Amino acid sequence: MSDVDLSARIDGIRQLGSVVRAMTGIAGARARTARTQIAAVESYAAVLDAALSQGLAAVTSEGADLAARPALVVFCAEQGFVGGFSERVLDAVGAIPVETDLFLIGSRGLAIAAARGIEPAWSAAMPSRSASLPKFADRVLSALFADSDLRAISVVHTIWNRGQASVERSVLFPLPPATCPVTQSAPLTNLPADDLAAALGLDQLHARLTRAALHAFVSENEARMAAMSAASRQIEDELGVLEALARRVRQEAITAEIIEIASGAMAGR
Repeated sequence: MSDVDLSARIDGIRQLGSVVRAMTGIAGARARTARTQIAAVESYAAVLDAALSQGLAAVTSEGADLAARPALVVFCAEQGFVGGFSERVLDAVGAIPVETDLFLIGSRGLAIAAARGIEPAWSAAMPSRSASLPKFADRVLSALFADSDLRAISVVHTIWNRGQASVERSVLFPLPPATCPVTQSAPLTNLPADDLAAALGLDQLHARLTRAALHAFVSENEARMAAMSAASRQIEDELGVLEALARRVRQEAITAEIIEIASGAMAGR
């Protein structure tokens, strides 16, 4: 490799390192922002749980009429540079029953699912900003209940904790009964108890789906940070090797020039 080619190679790797550092910074900022939003959503969901425990105190619990096919909402990666993020999610899902409709979130995950021969009943791209996820949850719920019939809904998403990703599966609907103990009588309301319970249940479903989307958003960006950190270390190692090679090439060139000058001087004598 000539000195010119070596210098061009080093410049290209340095530019690649700048891009990797920028991607790492963006992913880190997105993950930090989404984590604060998770705390807010969980606090909101806790308030809804308490409200349901009071609002349903005088309501007779009846089983929901699940007329539509069951649905499974799966959150995969939207973009690349996340290692085997989507593959692990799809592996955890396993075989999807024929009677279950798959709702797949994430463009990258959709491509991987297609390569595996998995065809979802509905798919969508994951928003690039965590602030857009509550509105995105509205869109997903509209698709889930497009036929106005109730259905059993489960969700699969990744949770990132202490530098490791784990895939979690939970039930969104029918919602489990309220676990908060009723310490007082049901409050006075302006709505019939059944209508109030339905409204609170819908808000709770939306909160749980938003929480799952936020966890998936955080996990994807954390996985990207981990992949970019590994790439950054590899870039630094390769850059060190190339810089050492460049110094050796320059030293050899200088040595050859000195020898040539000395040989010419001796020949002149």
